Amino acid sequence: MAAAPAAANAPWLPVNPALQATYLEKQTRLWAGLLAGEPQALAAPERGDRRFSHREWRENRHYAYLMQSYLLACRYLEELVEQAPLGAPAKERARFAVKQWMDAMCPANFIATNPQALAQAIQTRGESLARGLANLMADAQKGRISQTDETAFEVGRNLGVTPGAVVHENQLIQLIQYAPATASVAKRPLVMVPPCINKYYILDLQPENSFVAHAVASGHTVFMVSWRNVGADQGRLGWDDYLDMGVFTALRVAREISGSDRVNALGFCVGGTLLGAALAVLAAKKDELVASATFLAAMLDFSDTGQIGLFVDEPSVAAREATIGRCGVFPGTDLAFVFSSLRANDLVWPYVVNNYLMGEAPAPFDLLYWNADSTNLPGPMYCYYLRNTYLSNKLREPGALVNCGVPVDLGQVGLPVFVLATREDHIVPWRSAYRTLELLGSEDKTFILGASGHVAGVVNPPVKKRRSFWTAERYPKEPGAFLQSAKERRGSWWPLWSEWLERHAGGKRAAPTTPGNVQYRPLEAAPGRYVKQRIH
Repeated sequence: MAAAPAAANAPWLPVNPALQATYLEKQTRLWAGLLAGEPQALAAPERGDRRFSHREWRENRHYAYLMQSYLLACRYLEELVEQAPLGAPAKERARFAVKQWMDAMCPANFIATNPQALAQAIQTRGESLARGLANLMADAQKGRISQTDETAFEVGRNLGVTPGAVVHENQLIQLIQYAPATASVAKRPLVMVPPCINKYYILDLQPENSFVAHAVASGHTVFMVSWRNVGADQGRLGWDDYLDMGVFTALRVAREISGSDRVNALGFCVGGTLLGAALAVLAAKKDELVASATFLAAMLDFSDTGQIGLFVDEPSVAAREATIGRCGVFPGTDLAFVFSSLRANDLVWPYVVNNYLMGEAPAPFDLLYWNADSTNLPGPMYCYYLRNTYLSNKLREPGALVNCGVPVDLGQVGLPVFVLATREDHIVPWRSAYRTLELLGSEDKTFILGASGHVAGVVNPPVKKRRSFWTAERYPKEPGAFLQSAKERRGSWWPLWSEWLERHAGGKRAAPTTPGNVQYRPLEAAPGRYVKQRIH
């Protein structure tokens, strides 16, 4: 019979005698039923919980007991946290810590208590265990758990293959100009700023799900920022360097090559945060370089950062500043680990079971290949970003930050904006992304709430005819009020965005026959060198 879980002894979880008595009574009934040969049905997995999908968890009374005992312990811990007299931040941290413990202690994660893994070991006469050990040793050398068959993909071979050329580079970025796919194109080019913590090809995966290819096919000259996987030589670069050498350089080179009056800009995730700060700098300088802005799953208001915020507090930021705040490199693998921890039952434990217990190789999946291809950041830039967004939320305060020599005021950004959030986003909570509408001073605002999560909700091509999105005619101050009035529409949001961007195209011109111009000559074919620099 199971006693109270060890996690219940955490000092920040006070003893709850009534709750403990109820828990022990259920565990006693469950144990007595097993001994008497009369199994009790006291706990069942939640709908969609694939950890217990194998029939042995239901049909074998011993495994059914293990499963139910575990689930009872989980629910006891969840109730213990909810009833604990903790403040909101402390309770959220307690929820996260307990969830990590619960996920890790699932009986499906251990060879001795996983019926499917045991059956596999018997059937293969131990070969699956030998393969699993080999997989474990290989992952230990890489320093991470393999989530996909990495031999199935290669950037430039079957990922990031939209035709184009690198037309400019500096020590921080390469700028890619994609070849046109239509006879005429919009006069104003579209400049995409992807997250600098990952590689840009999330927006240009394979031809059938490439957002870049969709924009090109819609008649736009697309430029893409390809961030460098920084090393020690770039270890002193800061936030302003990412704005100057990254965002501003890309916007100005694109305008000069296109000969346009202005450009349209798009920022995804941290790229959207950088773009927001850049637009505020331009507004302060009265520089009308950008005609419209698209924000994809990006935060400008960090008042609610979801579970990622649990990793950021004054002591942790101060410790980072002391080690890499002036010079150094923050490893991209550390961020990748944090992101995986937020969804451990999707991104950690299924691969522990599949790779190590079952001795299988993970299936090919382009999104997860990209997910593992993380990017280093310069210490000064990373520390500035953490302190002024996640910790103190200064970007939303007019004049609280000075970037590139001028005060930052998002309220002075008056150009048309298109904001996409995704409903199940665990990195950028959609309600936080919605608050971008209130922060910017734009009169022309469009907000779309997509289905699914941070990546899958963005990479949702129309040809798949999957998922849905929500739209509304008005944007009330509170996100919940928007959702109440919004109408669900089936399919991809991409065509709606294309219609919106067309209104800011600035007219049409003949498609360019060659990339770059006299000043910016092609340096190499897309996807370029920077994106191929891997950490491991």
